[in-house]
Amino acid sequence: MLTWLLRIVIGLVVIIAIVMIVGYSLPKGHTATRTAHLPAPPEKVWATITDFQSFPSWRKDVKSVDVLPTHHGKRSWREDGKNGVVTYEADAWEPPNHLVARIADKGLPYGGSWDYSISPNATGSTITIIENGEVYNPVFRVVSRFMSQTATIDGYLSSLATKLGGSYTPSG
Repeated sequence: MLTWLLRIVIGLVVIIAIVMIVGYSLPKGHTATRTAHLPAPPEKVWATITDFQSFPSWRKDVKSVDVLPTHHGKRSWREDGKNGVVTYEADAWEPPNHLVARIADKGLPYGGSWDYSISPNATGSTITIIENGEVYNPVFRVVSRFMSQTATIDGYLSSLATKLGGSYTPSG
């Protein structure tokens, strides 16, 4: 009985060690890009993506948003959603074409920024989002390899397209 228990414990330790070694060997950062065509002009897209308090009405992953005072001259807000409570700052704010939102919280197991570029097209707008993400915890890095690194952007663009009367189908 004791030898089986010892084997199980040793097996778990070996599995954890392998996951940690693999996690430390993976890069912390990743970049993911997605583009969507929306049936609204850039001004309306901009108004939607920068009306932080309205996020819970169209983003399923956000329960509530608190708009915070500017921090070092940058707009900031706190989202409570499926990933917990996360504070963001706008590193770039160029209406109606360019926004860069960055996670401002320190101490999270992840971080990064999202670069939104909006341009007019024949039927409304084209929005491109570039996610520059970082996963600090080596165990989470291993887990993130098994998940789509575009899942967050795809969910966001799907919700945004629906809010603006269109649809979004991820490519690739």
